[in-house]
Amino acid sequence: MIWPSLEYWWLIPAALALDLAYGDPKLPWRHPVCWIGALIDQLEPVARRCGGGRPAGALSVAVAVGLVGYVVFALISLPGLIGMLFALYLSWAGLALGGLLRAGERTLGVFEKGSLPAAREALSMLVSRDTTVQDFPMLRKSLADTLSENLTDAVIAPLFWLAVGGPVGLWCYKTVSTFDSMWGYTTERWRRLGWAGARLDDVLAYVPARLSVIFLRLTDLVFRVAARHGGRWPGFRTVAAQARGMASPNAGWPMTAAAWLLGGRMGGPTVYFGELVDKPWVGPGAAEAHPWDAARLRALCRLIRRTSLLGVGVIYVVWLSGTILWWARVLLPSQLTYIQSL
Repeated sequence: MIWPSLEYWWLIPAALALDLAYGDPKLPWRHPVCWIGALIDQLEPVARRCGGGRPAGALSVAVAVGLVGYVVFALISLPGLIGMLFALYLSWAGLALGGLLRAGERTLGVFEKGSLPAAREALSMLVSRDTTVQDFPMLRKSLADTLSENLTDAVIAPLFWLAVGGPVGLWCYKTVSTFDSMWGYTTERWRRLGWAGARLDDVLAYVPARLSVIFLRLTDLVFRVAARHGGRWPGFRTVAAQARGMASPNAGWPMTAAAWLLGGRMGGPTVYFGELVDKPWVGPGAAEAHPWDAARLRALCRLIRRTSLLGVGVIYVVWLSGTILWWARVLLPSQLTYIQSL
Protein backbone atom coordinates (compact mmCIF):
# COMPACT_ATOMS: atom_id res chain seq x y z
CA MET A 1 0.00 0.00 0.00
CA ILE A 2 1.45 3.36 -1.06
CA TRP A 3 0.17 6.35 0.90
CA PRO A 4 -1.34 8.69 -0.09
CA SER A 5 -3.39 6.52 -2.45
CA LEU A 6 -6.49 7.43 -4.44
CA GLU A 7 -7.42 3.76 -4.23
CA TYR A 8 -8.24 4.43 -0.57
CA TRP A 9 -10.32 7.59 -1.12
CA TRP A 10 -13.14 5.94 0.84
CA LEU A 11 -11.11 4.99 3.94
CA ILE A 12 -11.51 8.10 6.11
CA PRO A 13 -15.29 8.57 5.69
CA ALA A 14 -15.93 4.81 5.98
CA ALA A 15 -13.90 4.53 9.21
CA LEU A 16 -15.69 7.52 10.74
CA ALA A 17 -19.11 6.17 9.75
CA LEU A 18 -18.35 2.82 11.42
CA ASP A 19 -17.06 4.57 14.54
CA LEU A 20 -20.17 6.75 14.87
CA ALA A 21 -22.52 3.83 14.21
CA TYR A 22 -20.88 1.16 16.37
CA GLY A 23 -18.20 2.76 18.54
CA ASP A 24 -15.18 0.57 19.24
CA PRO A 25 -15.16 -2.68 17.24
CA LYS A 26 -16.73 -5.47 19.30
CA LEU A 27 -15.14 -8.53 17.72
CA PRO A 28 -13.86 -11.88 19.07
CA TRP A 29 -10.30 -10.58 19.37
CA ARG A 30 -8.96 -7.84 21.62
CA HIS A 31 -8.89 -4.21 20.56
CA PRO A 32 -5.47 -3.20 19.12
CA VAL A 33 -4.94 -0.72 21.97
CA CYS A 34 -5.17 -3.65 24.41
CA TRP A 35 -2.38 -5.43 22.53
CA ILE A 36 -0.29 -2.27 22.62
CA GLY A 37 -0.97 -1.89 26.34
CA ALA A 38 0.13 -5.49 26.93
CA LEU A 39 3.32 -4.83 24.95
CA ILE A 40 4.07 -1.74 27.03
CA ASP A 41 3.51 -3.75 30.22
CA GLN A 42 6.07 -6.28 28.99
CA LEU A 43 8.56 -3.52 28.24
CA GLU A 44 8.36 -1.91 31.69
CA PRO A 45 10.38 -4.51 33.69
CA VAL A 46 13.00 -4.61 30.92
CA ALA A 47 13.25 -0.82 30.93
CA ARG A 48 13.61 -0.72 34.71
CA ARG A 49 16.38 -3.33 34.60
CA CYS A 50 18.11 -1.01 32.13
CA GLY A 51 18.06 1.81 34.68
CA GLY A 52 14.49 3.06 34.38
CA GLY A 53 15.61 6.48 33.20
CA ARG A 54 14.90 8.60 30.16
CA PRO A 55 17.11 6.58 27.77
CA ALA A 56 15.34 3.35 28.76
CA GLY A 57 11.96 5.01 28.29
CA ALA A 58 12.95 6.40 24.89
CA LEU A 59 14.22 3.00 23.73
CA SER A 60 10.95 1.39 24.87
CA VAL A 61 8.94 3.88 22.82
CA ALA A 62 11.14 3.32 19.76
CA VAL A 63 10.83 -0.47 20.01
CA ALA A 64 7.04 -0.39 20.42
CA VAL A 65 6.43 2.18 17.67
CA GLY A 66 8.69 0.30 15.26
CA LEU A 67 7.05 -3.04 15.99
CA VAL A 68 3.48 -1.72 15.77
CA GLY A 69 4.24 0.20 12.57
CA TYR A 70 5.76 -2.90 10.96
CA VAL A 71 2.80 -5.14 11.90
CA VAL A 72 0.25 -2.61 10.62
CA PHE A 73 2.18 -2.16 7.36
CA ALA A 74 2.37 -5.92 6.88
CA LEU A 75 -1.38 -6.37 7.43
CA ILE A 76 -2.55 -3.61 5.11
CA SER A 77 -0.06 -4.76 2.45
CA LEU A 78 -1.71 -8.16 2.14
CA PRO A 79 -3.05 -8.63 -1.40
CA GLY A 80 -6.51 -7.61 -2.58
CA LEU A 81 -9.57 -7.43 -0.37
CA ILE A 82 -7.77 -8.78 2.71
CA GLY A 83 -5.41 -5.79 2.87
CA MET A 84 -8.31 -3.38 2.32
CA LEU A 85 -10.33 -4.96 5.13
CA PHE A 86 -7.37 -4.69 7.51
CA ALA A 87 -6.91 -1.03 6.49
CA LEU A 88 -10.59 -0.34 7.21
CA TYR A 89 -10.60 -2.22 10.52
CA LEU A 90 -7.43 -0.55 11.78
CA SER A 91 -8.66 2.90 10.75
CA TRP A 92 -12.01 2.32 12.44
CA ALA A 93 -10.40 0.95 15.61
CA GLY A 94 -8.09 3.96 15.80
CA LEU A 95 -10.95 6.45 16.12
CA ALA A 96 -12.93 7.01 19.32
CA LEU A 97 -15.55 9.69 18.64
CA GLY A 98 -18.48 7.29 18.96
CA GLY A 99 -17.08 5.76 22.13
CA LEU A 100 -16.32 9.17 23.65
CA LEU A 101 -19.84 10.47 23.06
CA ARG A 102 -21.47 7.26 24.31
CA ALA A 103 -19.32 7.29 27.44
CA GLY A 104 -20.17 10.94 28.10
CA GLU A 105 -23.90 10.41 27.66
CA ARG A 106 -23.84 7.24 29.78
CA THR A 107 -21.97 8.99 32.60
CA LEU A 108 -24.33 11.95 32.43
CA GLY A 109 -27.26 9.53 32.75
CA VAL A 110 -25.74 8.16 35.97
CA PHE A 111 -25.31 11.71 37.28
CA GLU A 112 -28.99 12.44 36.70
CA LYS A 113 -30.05 9.49 38.87
CA GLY A 114 -28.74 11.40 41.88
CA SER A 115 -26.53 8.76 43.53
CA LEU A 116 -23.20 10.37 44.43
CA PRO A 117 -21.26 7.07 44.91
CA ALA A 118 -22.54 5.76 41.56
CA ALA A 119 -21.67 9.06 39.87
CA ARG A 120 -18.14 8.97 41.28
CA GLU A 121 -17.66 5.39 40.12
CA ALA A 122 -19.01 6.13 36.64
CA LEU A 123 -16.66 9.08 36.15
CA SER A 124 -13.69 7.13 37.50
CA MET A 125 -14.00 4.87 34.44
CA LEU A 126 -13.20 7.85 32.20
CA VAL A 127 -10.57 9.84 34.12
CA SER A 128 -7.35 9.23 36.03
CA ARG A 129 -8.11 11.92 38.62
CA ASP A 130 -9.41 11.03 42.10
CA THR A 131 -13.23 11.17 42.00
CA THR A 132 -13.82 9.96 45.58
CA VAL A 133 -13.57 13.49 46.99
CA GLN A 134 -15.70 15.23 44.36
CA ASP A 135 -19.23 16.51 44.82
CA PHE A 136 -21.76 16.76 41.96
CA PRO A 137 -20.67 20.22 40.67
CA MET A 138 -17.05 19.07 40.55
CA LEU A 139 -18.00 15.75 38.93
CA ARG A 140 -19.87 17.59 36.18
CA LYS A 141 -16.96 19.96 35.68
CA SER A 142 -14.55 17.00 35.49
CA LEU A 143 -16.75 15.34 32.86
CA ALA A 144 -16.67 18.56 30.83
CA ASP A 145 -12.86 18.64 31.18
CA THR A 146 -12.33 15.12 29.88
CA LEU A 147 -14.86 15.34 27.05
CA SER A 148 -13.38 18.57 25.66
CA GLU A 149 -9.76 17.48 26.15
CA ASN A 150 -10.44 14.25 24.28
CA LEU A 151 -11.69 16.11 21.22
CA THR A 152 -8.01 16.21 20.23
CA ASP A 153 -6.89 12.84 21.59
CA ALA A 154 -9.85 10.74 20.40
CA VAL A 155 -10.77 12.42 17.11
CA ILE A 156 -8.70 15.21 15.56
CA ALA A 157 -5.22 13.80 16.23
CA PRO A 158 -5.99 10.22 15.04
CA LEU A 159 -7.68 11.57 11.90
CA PHE A 160 -4.80 13.97 11.26
CA TRP A 161 -2.24 11.16 11.43
CA LEU A 162 -4.48 8.84 9.40
CA ALA A 163 -4.54 11.50 6.68
CA VAL A 164 -0.78 12.09 6.91
CA GLY A 165 0.46 8.50 7.14
CA GLY A 166 -2.45 6.14 6.56
CA PRO A 167 -3.15 3.34 9.07
CA VAL A 168 0.58 3.05 9.81
CA GLY A 169 0.78 6.73 10.79
CA LEU A 170 -2.41 6.42 12.83
CA TRP A 171 -1.17 3.45 14.86
CA CYS A 172 2.30 4.87 15.41
CA TYR A 173 0.53 7.89 16.93
CA LYS A 174 -1.80 5.65 18.97
CA THR A 175 1.20 3.74 20.33
CA VAL A 176 2.82 6.95 21.55
CA SER A 177 -0.52 8.12 22.98
CA THR A 178 -0.87 4.83 24.86
CA PHE A 179 2.61 5.29 26.33
CA ASP A 180 1.56 8.74 27.50
CA SER A 181 -1.64 7.33 29.06
CA MET A 182 0.24 4.55 30.89
CA TRP A 183 3.61 6.08 31.73
CA GLY A 184 3.19 9.82 31.21
CA TYR A 185 2.63 10.88 34.82
CA THR A 186 4.75 13.26 36.90
CA THR A 187 4.73 10.98 39.95
CA GLU A 188 8.03 9.62 41.26
CA ARG A 189 7.43 6.21 39.68
CA TRP A 190 6.94 7.52 36.14
CA ARG A 191 8.64 10.91 35.96
CA ARG A 192 11.82 9.65 34.27
CA LEU A 193 10.67 6.46 32.55
CA GLY A 194 7.61 8.10 31.00
CA TRP A 195 9.34 11.31 29.92
CA ALA A 196 10.06 10.28 26.31
CA GLY A 197 6.54 9.00 25.60
CA ALA A 198 4.93 12.09 27.13
CA ARG A 199 7.16 14.53 25.21
CA LEU A 200 6.70 12.69 21.90
CA ASP A 201 2.94 12.67 22.44
CA ASP A 202 3.13 16.44 22.97
CA VAL A 203 4.94 16.81 19.65
CA LEU A 204 2.53 14.59 17.69
CA ALA A 205 -0.58 16.28 19.14
CA TYR A 206 0.76 19.84 18.76
CA VAL A 207 -0.83 20.61 15.39
CA PRO A 208 -4.09 18.65 15.99
CA ALA A 209 -4.70 20.46 19.30
CA ARG A 210 -4.54 23.83 17.60
CA LEU A 211 -6.61 22.60 14.67
CA SER A 212 -9.28 21.60 17.19
CA VAL A 213 -9.58 25.24 18.28
CA ILE A 214 -9.99 26.36 14.68
CA PHE A 215 -12.66 23.71 14.12
CA LEU A 216 -14.47 24.73 17.33
CA ARG A 217 -14.54 28.33 16.15
CA LEU A 218 -15.87 27.29 12.72
CA THR A 219 -18.56 25.21 14.41
CA ASP A 220 -19.56 28.23 16.49
CA LEU A 221 -19.84 30.36 13.36
CA VAL A 222 -22.01 27.76 11.63
CA PHE A 223 -24.26 26.72 14.54
CA ARG A 224 -24.11 29.86 16.75
CA VAL A 225 -23.12 27.77 19.77
CA ALA A 226 -22.00 30.61 22.04
CA ALA A 227 -25.09 32.73 21.38
CA ARG A 228 -27.41 29.84 22.26
CA HIS A 229 -25.71 28.81 25.49
CA GLY A 230 -24.64 32.04 27.14
CA GLY A 231 -21.03 31.83 26.05
CA ARG A 232 -18.90 33.98 23.79
CA TRP A 233 -15.81 33.75 21.62
CA PRO A 234 -12.97 35.65 23.34
CA GLY A 235 -10.55 35.62 20.39
CA PHE A 236 -7.67 33.31 19.54
CA ARG A 237 -5.20 35.33 21.60
CA THR A 238 -7.19 34.84 24.80
CA VAL A 239 -7.63 31.13 24.11
CA ALA A 240 -3.90 30.76 23.43
CA ALA A 241 -2.94 32.72 26.55
CA GLN A 242 -5.10 30.59 28.84
CA ALA A 243 -4.17 27.30 27.13
CA ARG A 244 -0.46 28.00 27.57
CA GLY A 245 -1.00 28.19 31.32
CA MET A 246 -1.66 24.46 31.43
CA ALA A 247 1.21 22.07 32.16
CA SER A 248 0.36 20.15 29.00
CA PRO A 249 1.14 22.11 25.84
CA ASN A 250 -1.93 20.65 24.09
CA ALA A 251 -4.71 19.66 26.52
CA GLY A 252 -5.72 23.23 27.34
CA TRP A 253 -6.49 24.30 23.78
CA PRO A 254 -9.80 22.48 23.15
CA MET A 255 -10.74 22.84 26.84
CA THR A 256 -10.31 26.60 26.76
CA ALA A 257 -12.17 27.10 23.49
CA ALA A 258 -15.08 24.86 24.53
CA ALA A 259 -15.27 26.50 27.96
CA TRP A 260 -15.64 29.97 26.45
CA LEU A 261 -18.17 28.87 23.83
CA LEU A 262 -20.43 27.25 26.44
CA GLY A 263 -19.82 29.78 29.20
CA GLY A 264 -18.43 27.37 31.82
CA ARG A 265 -15.08 27.11 33.57
CA MET A 266 -12.74 24.13 33.21
CA GLY A 267 -9.47 23.08 34.82
CA GLY A 268 -8.69 24.19 38.35
CA PRO A 269 -7.07 22.26 41.24
CA THR A 270 -7.37 18.48 40.76
CA VAL A 271 -6.30 15.42 42.77
CA TYR A 272 -4.31 12.71 40.93
CA PHE A 273 -3.22 9.58 42.81
CA GLY A 274 -3.54 11.36 46.13
CA GLU A 275 -1.55 14.42 45.02
CA LEU A 276 -3.15 17.84 44.51
CA VAL A 277 -2.23 19.35 41.14
CA ASP A 278 -2.87 23.10 41.02
CA LYS A 279 -4.11 23.53 37.44
CA PRO A 280 -5.17 26.99 36.29
CA TRP A 281 -8.79 27.76 35.48
CA VAL A 282 -9.65 28.29 31.81
CA GLY A 283 -12.73 29.90 30.29
CA PRO A 284 -14.66 32.89 31.65
CA GLY A 285 -14.14 34.19 35.18
CA ALA A 286 -16.03 32.84 38.18
CA ALA A 287 -18.54 35.71 38.18
CA GLU A 288 -19.37 35.23 34.50
CA ALA A 289 -19.31 31.42 34.29
CA HIS A 290 -22.37 29.15 34.24
CA PRO A 291 -22.51 25.84 36.17
CA TRP A 292 -22.03 22.59 34.27
CA ASP A 293 -25.59 21.30 34.53
CA ALA A 294 -27.05 18.47 32.45
CA ALA A 295 -28.22 20.80 29.66
CA ARG A 296 -24.80 22.38 29.28
CA LEU A 297 -23.06 18.99 29.27
CA ARG A 298 -25.42 17.78 26.55
CA ALA A 299 -24.62 20.93 24.59
CA LEU A 300 -20.93 20.05 25.00
CA CYS A 301 -21.56 16.58 23.54
CA ARG A 302 -23.32 18.16 20.55
CA LEU A 303 -20.46 20.64 20.15
CA ILE A 304 -17.90 17.81 20.11
CA ARG A 305 -19.91 15.83 17.56
CA ARG A 306 -20.41 18.78 15.23
CA THR A 307 -16.82 19.96 15.57
CA SER A 308 -15.54 16.47 14.84
CA LEU A 309 -17.67 16.11 11.72
CA LEU A 310 -16.67 19.55 10.46
CA GLY A 311 -13.02 18.83 11.22
CA VAL A 312 -13.15 15.48 9.45
CA GLY A 313 -14.68 17.18 6.43
CA VAL A 314 -11.91 19.78 6.28
CA ILE A 315 -9.13 17.23 6.82
CA TYR A 316 -10.61 14.89 4.22
CA VAL A 317 -11.00 17.59 1.56
CA VAL A 318 -7.42 18.76 2.12
CA TRP A 319 -6.15 15.16 2.01
CA LEU A 320 -8.10 14.28 -1.14
CA SER A 321 -7.02 17.45 -2.93
CA GLY A 322 -3.40 16.92 -1.95
CA THR A 323 -3.51 13.28 -3.00
CA ILE A 324 -4.94 14.13 -6.42
CA LEU A 325 -2.25 16.77 -6.96
CA TRP A 326 0.52 14.46 -5.73
CA TRP A 327 -0.49 11.63 -8.04
CA ALA A 328 -0.97 14.06 -10.91
CA ARG A 329 2.66 15.14 -10.53
CA VAL A 330 3.77 11.49 -10.47
CA LEU A 331 1.59 10.13 -13.29
CA LEU A 332 1.31 13.00 -15.77
CA PRO A 333 5.03 13.19 -16.65
CA SER A 334 5.16 9.46 -17.32
CA GLN A 335 2.03 9.64 -19.47
CA LEU A 336 3.44 12.57 -21.45
CA THR A 337 6.70 10.68 -21.99
CA TYR A 338 4.76 7.65 -23.22
CA ILE A 339 2.67 9.75 -25.63
CA GLN A 340 5.78 11.45 -27.03
CA SER A 341 7.38 8.06 -27.65
CA LEU A 342 4.49 6.90 -29.88
